[in-house]
Order: sequence, then structure tokens, then C-alpha cells
Amino acid sequence: MSIHPTAIVDASAVLADGVQVGPWCTVGPNVTLAHNVRLVSHVVVQQDTTVGADTTIHPFAVIGGDPQHNGYKGEPVRLEIGRNNLIREHCTFNRGTPQGTGVTVVGSNNLFMTGAHVGHDCVVGDNVVMANNATLGGHAQVGDKVFLGGLCAVHQNGRVGQGAIIGGLAAVTRDVIPYGSAWGNHARLRGLNLIGLKRKGYGKDQVRRLLAAYRELFEGGGEFAGRVDRVAADYADLPEIVEILTFIREGGKRPLCLPNAE
Repeated sequence: MSIHPTAIVDASAVLADGVQVGPWCTVGPNVTLAHNVRLVSHVVVQQDTTVGADTTIHPFAVIGGDPQHNGYKGEPVRLEIGRNNLIREHCTFNRGTPQGTGVTVVGSNNLFMTGAHVGHDCVVGDNVVMANNATLGGHAQVGDKVFLGGLCAVHQNGRVGQGAIIGGLAAVTRDVIPYGSAWGNHARLRGLNLIGLKRKGYGKDQVRRLLAAYRELFEGGGEFAGRVDRVAADYADLPEIVEILTFIREGGKRPLCLPNAE
């Protein structure tokens, strides 16, 4: 363990072996830093926060700050961060709210570029990339392997499904299906995240069938509910399509992002 003389560490904080707390950092009450966490310098981990092993946090990030919510009156709420995350300069992660789940949850193996913001009560999966100044409103849910482009914003209570990609500057006011590709202001669904699928090792035949199911679902004739049922019957062997249909049927507090969404 290494704590720079200029750092301030609360007596109630728990620091595991291998933790490095750099110059001018502040580690507040009820904070747990797991094995090999590194706070480079000028980092604030405010309070009631757990940071997983092998995570590095760069200067001027504020982690575990109070939720930006008018109803918050100082109640005990938490932030939980998984392992092996890279959190770059000026990122802000807020704790949960009593009105929500009471906890903000961030998974593992994520990259948060400069200025990324994770609002109160959010749930962020694993292997997510949030590019510079990407923003999640309160209660947003982001699945695994999602890419959020620079300066995009996901509306509070919004959902972004696993494997989706959101373009830079996108205003995401509607739920984006798993493996979807959305961009624009306001964001529209533009197709599937083909680059992501290819990087995962999907072959041409697999991608062709996924695209056929997508077109039937979003461009076919008849009512949308009927198309959902047809695709469920015709492509029941494709787990990605099953996941998309489950996402749609579960619903959320935001409407669904569609190709013609405004």
C-alpha cells in the first residue's frame, strides 16, 4: 500500500494490499478500495463507495459524489464499481438515491474516457466504453459491450441493450435494442452494430440472418406486435434475436428507439 503524504484518507476507509493513493487525493468515509486500485492524483472518492481490484482512476475524477437530485437529503446511498476499470480525467460517478434503488452499479473491464458521467441509480454492465463526455441520466441501464460515442446522452430511465453502439452527439431519448446502432438528435435506430458483431466473430451467414430478422421486425408489413410474434417464431434459434425480442417485450419507462423515431 502506498499513500502520498498530501493525500487525505478517512479513518473508516478500507484499503487493500497494493492500493496506491497519489498526491492530493481524498478518500472519504466508508470507502473500500480493493487490491491494486490506483488513484493517480487529485482524485476524490467521496464516500460510501466500493472500487474493485485493478481499477485506475485519473486526476480530477469525482467518484461516489452525492446524487444530483433535488430530493436527496443526505440519506445513506452507495456506489459499487467492479474490477479492472479505467476511469479517465474529470469523470463523475454519483451514488444512488432513496427514491431509486439506493445504489449505482458499474461493472468490470470498462473504459470511461475523459468527462464521462454516470448518474444516480444507473446500472452499467461489463466491457462498456463511454467516450469523452458521454452522459447517463439517472436510472439509465447499459448492457455489456456497449459503445457510447463522445458527447452522447442517454435520457434518465433509458435502456441501451447489450452490444449496441451509440453515435457521437446522439440524444438518446428512447430505448435502444441489443446489438442496435443508433445516432442522431434525436437518435434513430439505424440498423445493427455490424462492426461489433464482426469483432465478436460472427460469420457472414450469421450476420445475414440477423439482418433478415431485423428487417422483418422493423421494416416488415403489418402491426409491430404482429411482426414481433412472426420474428419470434421464425428466428427462435438465434439467441441474439431472442434477446432483442425479450428486451422489447419487457419494456421500460422510455419508448422504443425505432428507425423512424423523432
